[in-house]
Amino acid sequence: MSQMQFGLDQPPVKTKNSPKVLSVSQINRLIKNQLEGEFSPVWLQGELSNFKAHTSGHFYFSLKDSNAQISAVMFRGQNSKLKFKPAVGMEVIVRGRITVYEPRGNYQMLVETMEPVGAGALQQAFEQLKTKLRSEGLFDKKHKKALPVLPKHIALVTAPTGAAVQDMLNVLGRRSQSVNITVVPCLVQGEAAPASIVSALVKANQIKDVDVIIVGRGGGSMEDLWGFNSELVARAIYACEKPVISAVGHEIDFTISDFVSDLRAPTPSAAAELVVENTENLVETLESYSHRLTRAFNVKIESLKQQVTGLEKRLVDPRRYLQDLTFRLDELMTRLENASLNKIKQAKLKVQALEGALKDPKSIIKQKKSELEMLQQKLTQSLKTKIEQLRLKLNTVTVAMDSMSPLKVVERGYSITTANNKVIKKSSQLKKGDEINIKLAKGEVLATVEKVIK
Repeated sequence: MSQMQFGLDQPPVKTKNSPKVLSVSQINRLIKNQLEGEFSPVWLQGELSNFKAHTSGHFYFSLKDSNAQISAVMFRGQNSKLKFKPAVGMEVIVRGRITVYEPRGNYQMLVETMEPVGAGALQQAFEQLKTKLRSEGLFDKKHKKALPVLPKHIALVTAPTGAAVQDMLNVLGRRSQSVNITVVPCLVQGEAAPASIVSALVKANQIKDVDVIIVGRGGGSMEDLWGFNSELVARAIYACEKPVISAVGHEIDFTISDFVSDLRAPTPSAAAELVVENTENLVETLESYSHRLTRAFNVKIESLKQQVTGLEKRLVDPRRYLQDLTFRLDELMTRLENASLNKIKQAKLKVQALEGALKDPKSIIKQKKSELEMLQQKLTQSLKTKIEQLRLKLNTVTVAMDSMSPLKVVERGYSITTANNKVIKKSSQLKKGDEINIKLAKGEVLATVEKVIK
């Protein structure tokens, strides 16, 4: 062995005193036999680490404390019996055997049982399932169905024998004689209980005229009641179309079915009392309502009678009413006639006043004709005066203009010379050869310029 540790290339020569050389498989088998023979089943406490649920169904994980850890495996046959779901970080106590996996030379613990530290396995499983279903909304109040007020048909999902079913039958029979009861039998304890309860719930829900379902059993330990903590049962209750009352154990007992059902009853007997109104109480209630209704009816009739009496007193004979209306009509007619006469009288007075103010048209025309003749005379005289004034003014202007006319100058021996229709005032306006026109007092002379003297 020491030569193998130092890596010698050649095996030692065997002699009589040479040590026995083992293969790896042999040494692993020796260690396996030694460990498995030395350690009887042991109990270990530690924290779950590196937990893995293999597709084969086996659990592979490590158990560790503050200083060390050990590998472990729990085969499907053992872990299927667990009531809770292991998780990393969970503190557990396990029982099992120490074994060696020869191909790798690894030793590990083969776990047979596992319990959580603190709360028991059942309580741990209960809390885990409760948390899971609550997160999915199975406990929400919005999914709760209301119970019928007066159910006619009730289904009991429970064991067909035992105190629970008898208690419910006694209470239901005592409180109501008309309700129909159907017992849908199932197992309420043991490993087969969940599947049996689910099957019974499905059957009860399929009964057409069933109004409400009570599922439950009498008291017992947590293990006895465990069938009602099954996820299958919880989902079957949630899937029921009919209202479901959970009545499991005693008042202090709580199961998953209590949270998912539409109503939780502390005991099976209490469930029967909740679902069916006591017949005697119902009769008393109806009688009380009848008395109250009769009393209210009588009070209403009396009130109506008083109203009718009051109306009768206020009612007047129609003939008297018509007579009053006739008198009223005559009075209005008289007032109308008087008003009309007054109106006509006032209109006549107004016409007379207008007639008095109105003059004879002939005298008006004669007066206006005289005024017109007077105005015509004034206009004629005014025009004559204006014309005379204008004539005098025109004569004055004519005399003035005549005195200023160039022809008057010409008559005194002067002449007017023009060229190209322009009056010639300076010799510089002409040049040799220009034709000029000389206007005399009598006649005109056309001439040609021979010489210009400036």
